[in-house]
Amino acid sequence: MQYWIMGAGGIGRALTEHLARQGDNVVLFSRTLPELSSAAWPQVSWQQVNNTDGDALFKACQHLALPDTVINTIGMLQQAAQQPEKRLEQLSLAAFNNSLHINTWPTLLMAQILSQRLTRDHKLQFAALSARVGSISDNRAGGWYSYRISKAALNMAIKTIALEWQRRFPQAIMVGLHPGTVATSLSAPFRAGLAKGQLHTPEQAASHLIAVMNSLTTAHSGKIWAWDGQEIPA
Repeated sequence: MQYWIMGAGGIGRALTEHLARQGDNVVLFSRTLPELSSAAWPQVSWQQVNNTDGDALFKACQHLALPDTVINTIGMLQQAAQQPEKRLEQLSLAAFNNSLHINTWPTLLMAQILSQRLTRDHKLQFAALSARVGSISDNRAGGWYSYRISKAALNMAIKTIALEWQRRFPQAIMVGLHPGTVATSLSAPFRAGLAKGQLHTPEQAASHLIAVMNSLTTAHSGKIWAWDGQEIPA
């Protein structure tokens, strides 16, 4: 199997390692090169690229054979001075645009690139990491405006891409994946009070996500799936 992994954070690195160790070929799209085991490197090639830069991402992809599966692991909850907003007064246009730029835009960019090359009989899986807090119907706590809205926008992008691909590329699958709470830098400030067993290691998350991906059919396209295979409502 040929995989493209976008992002080399905790989950991206763990997915790359997991897939390479089981013998799959991985192209890793990231700005920095993660530390991988020597056993993984023969299966991995690295494309140094900013996944939010459309021109750079297109150039990185144009000479590569189409993959079987693409997984976008890029996401941002807090960054430098930007923190999740607890009240409306804390929301700024800069933070809102930055969240959309990182959490939503790369999936649309990659879908554009793939759409230029896909054929009706190519069996492609494309998954983007979403979050339960992006569910409109499941929003019971409020707050986290920039993050919630950017993930809700991502979920809408996934649904809309899936509908278009159903007509143009009926063998392609487009889904969102919620990895749960994973021990990465994204979740580090927000783990207090988690029940025992609720925090997953990146390696556990990678195993769960691959298991979900392996169970997908075209009937699953356009939906958001949690790490345990349960559908998350929009």
